[in-house]
Amino acid sequence: MTYTAVLMDLDGTLINSIPDLADATNAMRVEMGLPQLPLDVIATYVGKGAETLVKRALSVHVDQEPDDQHIAQGLAIFKRHYSMVNGAKSAVYAGVLEGLTHLREAGIPMAIVTNKPSEFTRPLLTACGLVNFLNILCAGIPALKKPHPMPLLHACDLLQVEPGQVVMVGDSANDAIAAEAAGITMLAVPYGYNEGQDVQNLKVDGIVETVCAAALWVTRPKIQIGAL
Repeated sequence: MTYTAVLMDLDGTLINSIPDLADATNAMRVEMGLPQLPLDVIATYVGKGAETLVKRALSVHVDQEPDDQHIAQGLAIFKRHYSMVNGAKSAVYAGVLEGLTHLREAGIPMAIVTNKPSEFTRPLLTACGLVNFLNILCAGIPALKKPHPMPLLHACDLLQVEPGQVVMVGDSANDAIAAEAAGITMLAVPYGYNEGQDVQNLKVDGIVETVCAAALWVTRPKIQIGAL
């Protein structure tokens, strides 16, 4: 099988952005009169976009679920704080630079498919030195987030490739569900967020230790994933 493109999740796959997300989330909670949350708790809220993160964070230490007005208020506050810290403490995972370099040298186009708002995607990639590796920086459609397959299919259209010739590299059920629905091969990395769940339980085509291992598999798919 020859693969012609690779789609990449961002948070939890290429970059550990939890420290910045946690700082912005806690700043939002403090501004709204709520106590701060531990970083490892906030990490379990990440994966379905900023609005879901805010809703989950505002649901702690309150008597009832936040209504739409409170969520909208919290989202605006979160975005203001996140825009100031985005990329400040984030770090590229081991094996990412090697993997992206290998794919670029092999002539494999790459796209980011993320639920992160577009306004934060380019600054984060720039801050972490990854922006020049990607052919498409943010392929998501705001109204249709992963696990819906449309963001992945939209990325395929932009790259002018068939889904059956594409590999998705991600860390969560959102990526796995979207990839399966889109007819795209899915490789999962084990170190990401996945809302606190073990990736071993995901329905994927393979689990690879690093993005570098995924890149080697894409260019040499006969390699046994378990050996990577």
